[in-house]
Amino acid sequence: MITVHHLETSRSQRVLWLLEELGLPYEIKLYKRDPRTRLAPPELKAIHPLGKSPVITDGDLVVAESGAILEYLGERYAGQAPGDAAHLLTQVGTPEHLQLRYWMHYAEGSLMNWLVMKLVFMTIPTQPMPFFVRPIAKALCGQVQAKLIDPNVAASAAFIEDHLSKHTWFAGERLTLADFQMSFAVSALLSRASVAQSCPHLAAYAKRMEARPAYQRALAKGGPVIMSA
Repeated sequence: MITVHHLETSRSQRVLWLLEELGLPYEIKLYKRDPRTRLAPPELKAIHPLGKSPVITDGDLVVAESGAILEYLGERYAGQAPGDAAHLLTQVGTPEHLQLRYWMHYAEGSLMNWLVMKLVFMTIPTQPMPFFVRPIAKALCGQVQAKLIDPNVAASAAFIEDHLSKHTWFAGERLTLADFQMSFAVSALLSRASVAQSCPHLAAYAKRMEARPAYQRALAKGGPVIMSA
C-alpha cells in the first residue's frame, strides 16, 4: 500500500492528483503546519531526514521530492492505469518528451523560486514586530517585490501564457507528468500574481485541470492547494 505523507497546502497535492488519475489505492497521513511559523511539523523527520513533504512510502521504499515521486509512480504504474492515465509518459526523443522534461524542471528550477519569494515578502510585513518597524518592513518588501520579484513573475506568466496559447497541456495535446508537476505552480501563480489574471490561456488551463474528476477527488481528500498569505 502506498502512503502519502501529506502536508496541508503543499506540493504533495500533485501526488494525490496523480494517484487518483492512476486509480491506485493509497492512504494519506496528514500533517498540519505550525500555526505560527507555517512550517512542517518535526514528525515528518521520522519519515525522511529533511522533514519535508511530499514523501511517499511504497512498501519498504521511501521516495521524497515531488518530481521524483511523480516520475517513480509514472514509470512503475502508468502502464497499467486506466484511460488516458496510461499515457502519462512520453517516448524518448520526441518533441513531446522534450517538453515534458523541460516543464518538469522549470516548475521548481525557475518558477517556484519567485513564487515562494513573493509569498515570503508579502507575509513579512504582517508578522509581529514593533509598530515603528512595520512601515520600514512594508516599504522594503514592497521595493524588493516591485524591482526584483514582480518583473520575474510577470515574465514567467507571459512565457507560460504564450506556451499554453499553442498547447492544450504542457507537453502537447495530452495530459502528461509535466501537468502534475506544473499544477501547484499554476495555482500559486494565479493566487499570488495579479498579472496572471490577464492571462486567458493560463486561466483556461487551470479550469481544464480543476475540472478533471481525479483532481477534484484529490482536492476533497487533501484539502486546499495554496496557502493564503
